[in-house]
Parts: sequence; structure tokens; C-alpha cells
Amino acid sequence: MPEPELMDDAHQVAAYAGADFSCSDQALVDWIAERWPQGLGAEAVDLGCGPGNISLLLVQQWPGLHVTGVDGAQRMLAVAAQRQQVLPAQCADRLAWHLACLQTLQLGRRFSAVISNSLLHHLHAPQVLWRAVQQLASPGAAVVIHDLRRPGDEGQLQHLLHRHAADAPAVLRRDYEASLRAAFTASEVREQLQQAGLEGLEVIEREDRYLTVAGVLRSPG
Repeated sequence: MPEPELMDDAHQVAAYAGADFSCSDQALVDWIAERWPQGLGAEAVDLGCGPGNISLLLVQQWPGLHVTGVDGAQRMLAVAAQRQQVLPAQCADRLAWHLACLQTLQLGRRFSAVISNSLLHHLHAPQVLWRAVQQLASPGAAVVIHDLRRPGDEGQLQHLLHRHAADAPAVLRRDYEASLRAAFTASEVREQLQQAGLEGLEVIEREDRYLTVAGVLRSPG
């Protein structure tokens, strides 16, 4: 069952803004850098950017990259804008924030990279994300859609909770459990890609809890 699509509750936003996701966020950016050693081109969009964790890392990783972070929650983008202010100007000037939901997003097919972290499991209609990828990615664009993957059974879920969220605040532990239950399996995501005509993208199961959709969009969708 999907989680709420927007995370705009003040207490929830504060909890996420205060949580330390730096290791997993940096690991994702490092993985992208290994897969695309030549860089991500000139302009990336970060869908469901939340408080800006990945967007901020992207502009620091690639000095020539401009990043537009998109989210439907105003409070999340307010935190992202605050974090932007403490970056060096040469990084901060390459960041922009855009308040919108995927269903109404109109930014044009101009992006050399389409990135998303932990958005897919929030979507009640996941095809909305894959349509957005097709509408935003320029031909040859890098695509990286990263998310949790659903455990095979209750025992695996409880193991992941204990391993990764045992010491987390109650609101984060509750949300993490809900996220694991809402997440898709690799086979379900492959089905989604087939329906969207995006079979050229690869679904990679990573570590004990993640899946990453990655590849190059060869032609407009």
C-alpha cells in the first residue's frame, strides 16, 4: 500500500530534516559517479527532492551541473532553500527549486539527467513517474531512479527494521516500516517499465534493501 504522496506535515518534515542520511545519500551519488564517470551533462532534475539532500550533493560532485529539485511539499523545499544558503556560491548558484506534483510538472524535455531518490514508493500511480521521466529527459539522458525494495516476508521486514532503524526516532521508524511495506519488488518495477515502454532501463537490486533503475534514454518517449 503506497504511503501518502506528499510529506508536508511540520513534525515529519522536521524529523527528516534533522535525520542523518548522509552516508546513504553520498553512497548513491558515488554510485552514479562510478556509472557515469564522464558526468551527468549540463542540467539534472531531482524528482521528489525533499529537503534537497541529493540535489546539494550533485552540484558539489559535478562543478558544471545545474540541478532543479522538484517536490510537491512546500515545507520540504523551504528546508532545501535554507541548506542552499550555506553552500559556496559556486554551488548554490547552480541550484533551483520547483514546487509541483509530477502530474502537473511542465519543465520541458531539456534535462541531461533525471534523478529520483525514494519517491517511487510514495506514488499511488507509479506510471506518473515513468511518464515524467519520458517528458523531462533529453535523448541520451542518464536516468537513475533509486528506492527501497519490498522485503519478501514479514521476517525480512522486521530484520531490516532492526538493522537499519532500531535507534531512529519513532516517527522515522514508523515511516521506514511503512516505506518498506509500500515499496515495489524488482519484478514489479520491470513490469512498470515494460508498460511505459522503458524496457531499456536496467533494474538493479542493491544491498539488502534497495533497487535502482538506471540507464540511458536513447530516444524521446
